[in-house]
Amino acid sequence: MSKRWFSVMTVILMTVGLMGLTSMEAKADMPTDVKLTSEQQEEMKTLQQEALKQKKEIINKYVEYGVFSKEKGQKIITHLEQRYIKMEQNGFVPIFHDDYKRHRSKES
Repeated sequence: MSKRWFSVMTVILMTVGLMGLTSMEAKADMPTDVKLTSEQQEEMKTLQQEALKQKKEIINKYVEYGVFSKEKGQKIITHLEQRYIKMEQNGFVPIFHDDYKRHRSKES
């Protein structure tokens, strides 16, 4: 019985250990210094503008249907516009923050 228990625990520990390694590998595979060409930036700009317009329409519909208050809807739209401006400043390349979870845990 103790051999079986030891084997089960070994398998569990190895599985948990390997899960951590795969997430580290995925992080290492992500390029950090990507630059889009001006043509690619223009295409992303067009797509992001269309997405922003559609998201604004969705938020306005929620306000119209009473799901959000006007203030809440305007706050969401302002946030979306600020996010678009940041994307534009970064050349439409998203920035991934590795320390996001650490910051969130400090807030709570």
